Amino acid sequence: MNATADNHFAPFFLGEHCRLHTMASMEPAQLKTAVMNTVNTSCVLVQFMLSQDQKNEARRRRQRQRSDKRDEDMGMDTEFSQTTGPGTLEIMLLMGQVLSVERQFWARETSTDWWDRIVLQVWDDSQWLRNFRMRKGTFMELCDLLSPALKRQNTKMRAALTAEKRVAIALWKLATPDSYRSVRNQFGVGKSIVGAAVMQVAKAITEVLLPKVVTLENVQVIVDGFAAMGFPNCGGAIDGNHIPILAPEHQGTQYINRKGYFSVVLQALVDHKGRFTNINVGWPGRVHDAHVFRNTTLFKRLQQGTYFPDQKITVGDVEMPIVILGDPAYPLMPWLMRPYTGSLDGSQELFNYRLTKCRMVVECAFGRLKGCWRSLLTRSDLSQTNIPIVISACCVLHNLCDSKGKTFMAGWEAEANRLAADYAQPDTRVIRRAHQEALCIREALKTSFMTGQATVCNFCLFLLHENPPPLLTHSL
Repeated sequence: MNATADNHFAPFFLGEHCRLHTMASMEPAQLKTAVMNTVNTSCVLVQFMLSQDQKNEARRRRQRQRSDKRDEDMGMDTEFSQTTGPGTLEIMLLMGQVLSVERQFWARETSTDWWDRIVLQVWDDSQWLRNFRMRKGTFMELCDLLSPALKRQNTKMRAALTAEKRVAIALWKLATPDSYRSVRNQFGVGKSIVGAAVMQVAKAITEVLLPKVVTLENVQVIVDGFAAMGFPNCGGAIDGNHIPILAPEHQGTQYINRKGYFSVVLQALVDHKGRFTNINVGWPGRVHDAHVFRNTTLFKRLQQGTYFPDQKITVGDVEMPIVILGDPAYPLMPWLMRPYTGSLDGSQELFNYRLTKCRMVVECAFGRLKGCWRSLLTRSDLSQTNIPIVISACCVLHNLCDSKGKTFMAGWEAEANRLAADYAQPDTRVIRRAHQEALCIREALKTSFMTGQATVCNFCLFLLHENPPPLLTHSL
């Protein structure tokens, strides 16, 4: 190997020497990655030198064909001057005759120690409950149920996430208002992987568990539970709840609810313990609860008398089927009781008290749902197709956790209320502020008219009468 070649490749070999010195202090996994990177880089260098040798050989062949013996001697000098690096065989010997190594995973490595060594090995049940909204045993059961639907194959690009890690990422994102970037840093994965994991897990939950978990089970137990609370022959309480979203690209006004912000409707029927027995998700926030209800399968089955068993009781001289309870937004039906409205006597107030007391379970269920899965409090950035899937998955998780005993920790509701205040919908505040200002102006005008302090206003009316502007002509 000549001096010119030594000078040309000196930085390369010096860098390799320094890299080998650093590799001695690396962990086994880091050492393996460093060696693979070095070998792959060397392979690229060998291929480059082979191509350069082929080009030089072709150039020399053309020179021999065009030149005489003197030119051929000169061509030898040219050949020597153009061969400025070590030969291919020398490079191969330096590399130990390694020509190609199959690349396995080239994605950037990130730290997973927090999940692998701390969460899985150190955290106790209370830490799991606070952060993943379920105990470790429940988490592992959930992973076992979803594992067939979540199993992925490794690729040459990267190793597939385990089902456990995929579920953990989804639960963490659903349980917290953290950004995708924050969750990515927490679990040592890519930002896009967080979003993909949330939807993969949510779809698996709705496909595998929704039909089994959100369902009507022992009706008599539910009826007895409501009877103990003061209302006879009751099979559930129904209500609607608004889940905030970002403004949709199309038909955005259809999603502005009566409170002034964009939302989709979650309508739910719950039992005496606040467990969801039927849900309907996805209607735009502007749609009235009664309209949503009338367009559900639940309404049709209740109307046909096929949802509950044909179990009637006699109240006075009237037969009463199993009923559900709703607020005044719902229609009064033989199988749906709602409160009296308007001026009430004592008996009507007592009826409303008992109905409201039992109907509160559905409002409490919504409170626990959002207090546990706090992403439902923020304005979701998911598509209109994915939002109902995620909301349904949260309802399934609500029932699953309730079935494992008391899992709603004290303080979650207060945290949810603070978070809801932080994420107050801007449209709501604008409407409230504008409405309050309008009330103040109207009250001030009313007072000024009554006290005779509207002289300036009367003069303005005179001017308008004499020369009204075009925009006011029609209104006057």
